[in-house]
Amino acid sequence: MTAPLAGISSMATRQVLAELADAYRRQVGVEVRFESVGGVDAAKRVRAGEAFDLVVLASDAIDALIAGGHAVAATRTDLVHSDVAIAVRAGAPVPAVDTEAALMRAVLAARTIGYSTGPSGTALMQLFERWGLAAAMQGRLAQAPAGVPVGQLVARGEVELGFQQRSELLHLDGITVIGTMPPGAEIRTTFTAARCSASRQPAAVVDALLRYLRSPAAADAKRRQGMAPA
Repeated sequence: MTAPLAGISSMATRQVLAELADAYRRQVGVEVRFESVGGVDAAKRVRAGEAFDLVVLASDAIDALIAGGHAVAATRTDLVHSDVAIAVRAGAPVPAVDTEAALMRAVLAARTIGYSTGPSGTALMQLFERWGLAAAMQGRLAQAPAGVPVGQLVARGEVELGFQQRSELLHLDGITVIGTMPPGAEIRTTFTAARCSASRQPAAVVDALLRYLRSPAAADAKRRQGMAPA
């Protein structure tokens, strides 16, 4: 029997990978154990040579691991496209965010803005720079600690308006997801998988899992978890 496969990912893909790992075990008989942590920490642990069999992170982070020799280039596999969504505390007034102008007004009206340490947070700060709002945002931004969903800050009332991958907001209590980023202000991240160079499993076993994660059989789970198949 094949030993369990060990994967590491950022938090954005935690739910979909858990669902797909369970389906893969039932269909193929191979157990897959994913650990989901902050993306920066995940990449750091792969670079340190921990014996993970595969890694799932934003595509640019995977590319950096490949460039450093920590992941195998030939196994690079785009899995999902993930859009950033916007949330307010459950029961709070819902601002219009259906156009770029409306979203800008909502941002300027909010006393506090929550964002993540991941690629969505970086892209949001770039959007504020493009809008010329960097100075206006000073003192109003709250970055969630690595591995902590922005939605938790929203649910606790620590921020009025929260931005994060839709997949990370879908299953949280105490918030209302009011939409994804409007046309002209879209923030979309592609999450990608690759076999880790430190894997101790037969390459064919890991690569079979990678093919399943990209296959049409995985598409419905990806959509259920708020993402689009890549």
